[in-house]
Amino acid sequence: MKSAPVAFSERHQSLDVLRGVAVLGILMVNIPTFFMLPEAYQFPPADPGFDAAAAQAWLFVHVFFEMKFITIFSALFGAGILLMTGDGPDSSTKVHYRRMLWLLAFGMVHAYVLWFGDILVSYAVFGMIAVLFRKMSVGKLIFWGLFWIVLTGFLMVGLFASFMLMPGEIDPAMVGMAQSPEATARIVAAYQEGSAGRWGHNALMALLGQLTGLSFFGGRVIGVMFLGMALFKSGFLTLQWGAARYAILAVVCLVIGLPLGWYGGEHAVADNFDLRGMWLHAATAYVSSLIVALGYASLVMFICKLPVLALLRVPFAAAGRMAFTNYLTQTITLVILSTGTIGFGLYGTLGREELIPIVLIIWAVQLVVSTIWLSLFRFGPFEWLWRSLTYWKLQPITKPRA
Repeated sequence: MKSAPVAFSERHQSLDVLRGVAVLGILMVNIPTFFMLPEAYQFPPADPGFDAAAAQAWLFVHVFFEMKFITIFSALFGAGILLMTGDGPDSSTKVHYRRMLWLLAFGMVHAYVLWFGDILVSYAVFGMIAVLFRKMSVGKLIFWGLFWIVLTGFLMVGLFASFMLMPGEIDPAMVGMAQSPEATARIVAAYQEGSAGRWGHNALMALLGQLTGLSFFGGRVIGVMFLGMALFKSGFLTLQWGAARYAILAVVCLVIGLPLGWYGGEHAVADNFDLRGMWLHAATAYVSSLIVALGYASLVMFICKLPVLALLRVPFAAAGRMAFTNYLTQTITLVILSTGTIGFGLYGTLGREELIPIVLIIWAVQLVVSTIWLSLFRFGPFEWLWRSLTYWKLQPITKPRA
């Protein structure tokens, strides 16, 4: 167990680059939940403004982004546990648990004050569990990781398949997949005005999301963390594989995974998101996300093997080293844009196709700002705060002068 923060010289740039890609990619999936009803995440027609253009934007995000980058992020969290604690005989994990408890505190504030879609709470809880299994072999980590992932997949698909057993026409509002027009108007007004109703709704959604994430969907999270540990131990994440091996794996995974995700998503759009067919696009998305995530990770590792692309990797590595700060500032930015009182109150006014340019702008800003910031400082501001709290000591943040 390491008793001090990981020094820059001990870092693997490949991990930072992949983390940077992941933290940027998940924004494309998260952004609708800042501007639309939470139900529209699983059931897009729950958004009153859902039209043909929004459907095509949904399909694009569904195929290329949905669950892919959060899978990479979760795997890297598992790898990060190994990077910090190691897998040797030292059983002392005191600093790790303190680190996770502070992450839990950050997550609770993030979820209940800012945005209900927080993932930090789940990471903190499952990070305290996953560390107990860090000494398992690569084979065992893969076996148990896939076990929990498959189990969660059957539970999720089974839930959506239950809609096929319902007689007659299904009212989405009656099964919790949409809001009534009156409730929709009330929620939209609360967010646009920044009233107390917005805080209450966000807190309720945060509570429900945490209960679901820690129970129903928890197997996927910890399973992917196990796979991340396995990928780290196998040398996949630290560039110990050959460039050709990464390239072949990337091509195979993307050729299989992307069409599979497109098939399920296109079927959903063609059926106007009929609830009885939701199990199909949920199942294909679940499986394809794992395959495509591995393909994306392999592609990034291949790029990291090429010296000619060294400059291209710099801003993504910087974004990855500041992933915690970038994740939280994404939330702060979008809360200001979407809610009223001190913000712009754009909640309920933008279609999915209009959110994509916002994502691209945030990507560009965070790549530039992360690069400039780390040319002057050792850590991002929230990374510095988290480290200082973890080690009970203010960490040096400025770089020494040459």
